[in-house]
Amino acid sequence: MHKLGIMGGTFDPLHSAHLFMAEEARVAFNLDMVLFIPTGEPPHKYSYPVSDAEHRYAMTLLGTASNPAFKVSRIEIERSGPSYSVDTIRAIKETWGPGTDIYFIVGADEAFDLVKWHKAELLPDMARFIAVTRPGFNLPRLSTTLPPRFLAGVDVLPTLPLDISSTEIRRRVREGESIKYMVPEDIEAYIRKWGLYMEGKLE
Repeated sequence: MHKLGIMGGTFDPLHSAHLFMAEEARVAFNLDMVLFIPTGEPPHKYSYPVSDAEHRYAMTLLGTASNPAFKVSRIEIERSGPSYSVDTIRAIKETWGPGTDIYFIVGADEAFDLVKWHKAELLPDMARFIAVTRPGFNLPRLSTTLPPRFLAGVDVLPTLPLDISSTEIRRRVREGESIKYMVPEDIEAYIRKWGLYMEGKLE
């Protein structure tokens, strides 16, 4: 393994925009694999109760199964305490070896906040970051927000807009609206089977 992409998130649920971003990055940067890492215990509080980790892991497995270059890791689910990216990257480097280059795939909006991440000062030496942008993204703002040391490790990847969010999917399920094509069919079936995102149905 020479070039490994990492895509982390709660994946509550994984949706089509996540998969599209990962595939765009894989092709553009000639990545050997993209490793999806569902968050275990999120380090920040969310405005909604995050679904059980095993449900989120199962949905991520279902959504990535058709792409042989996509794999799913339980590394953060099985780690006790908050899941910080710096710890995850360090553990992956130890597993995959020093010859593996890590490419951390994030939405462009997240790239603005890299300097606020836990132990952010270590990140530029640990991985490159692929910032996936949407049309209208303020690229000059990125160059003025990030210090030069961080900016040198960020590659910008413009791509097509897919205005899909996990928040909107959860709302649609809760209100009885269709989520077809917003998520892979297997994930839609899983959500229906377990009654996820309905009031009082989080586990």
